[in-house]
Amino acid sequence: MPATDSYQQRFHRRWGHLRRAPVRALAWLLDSPDLLDVHAPPWAGRVATLGAVTPEVADWLARLDADPAALDAALGTRNYTRLGLYAEKLMAFYFEQQGRLVAHGLQVRAARNDTVGEFDFLLADEGTGPDALVHIEFATKFYLLDGEAGQQFDALVGPNLADSLGVKMRKVFERQLALGAHPAAQPLLPRPVTQAQALVKGWLFYPSGSWPAMQGIAAGHCRGFWCALDEFGQQAGEEFLVLPKLEWLAPLRTWSDAPIRGRAQLIRELEQQFTTSGTPVLVAIMRRNGAVIEEIERGFVVSNDWRERAAEVRMVKPV
Repeated sequence: MPATDSYQQRFHRRWGHLRRAPVRALAWLLDSPDLLDVHAPPWAGRVATLGAVTPEVADWLARLDADPAALDAALGTRNYTRLGLYAEKLMAFYFEQQGRLVAHGLQVRAARNDTVGEFDFLLADEGTGPDALVHIEFATKFYLLDGEAGQQFDALVGPNLADSLGVKMRKVFERQLALGAHPAAQPLLPRPVTQAQALVKGWLFYPSGSWPAMQGIAAGHCRGFWCALDEFGQQAGEEFLVLPKLEWLAPLRTWSDAPIRGRAQLIRELEQQFTTSGTPVLVAIMRRNGAVIEEIERGFVVSNDWRERAAEVRMVKPV
């Protein structure tokens, strides 16, 4: 495979026939590389993987793209504002269609106003026998490497600096994956939970596009760049598109008159936006391929003071 062959290009080759955004997002959730290395010692075997997409599932996705009525019904009419909830609904639909879903979003309460936690997915699995359940904690995460790779997972921080991969995984391992053993969960479970794992999908973003190896992170994970606004002029590409949050999962391929921006126009718009909001912006570098416009690379553009704000957060607490 040539070195210039990006993940986006591979995705377009395999799934370019899918036109509907939710179906493409579902294809990405099922077929994207794992974010975490399932064999790495830090995870102690508690990280799940979906494995390769079978020809049968690929055919099912193509049929779903042609007739999305069932998926549209599952998503409902709500306007999703949380990407994690949108991804969860897509995965719940897939597990249900595969005949594996026992429960989704099952809350556990010790008392009326005391929520202990929530099972993202309880699945039937032939490998564990008919009298057992698999508990899957599911997350779609987007982290920027801020600091040295040797700092490991706390150096991978969310765009809004609200969490880090280290914080997320400690919460998952120490609290969420233990939910099946909590006394308050027992009356809710139709059969015992015999396996509990985290399924983590997402993208990691690196300064200047450098990709240092990190133990625990899958070598082939989805990745991009991040840079401050003042550095954006150094990025390659001539046409850009700001990705709405529900388009963060799969590489974008559009047939419509998308709001493509040239570099100078995008910089002006981001300068104006960052005067009122410090929220980083996910930008796709686009390329025209006949009648369609395809994403070839992506990255977060952050305000010029983002690094300083990140440093302040680290001084107060580990993110």
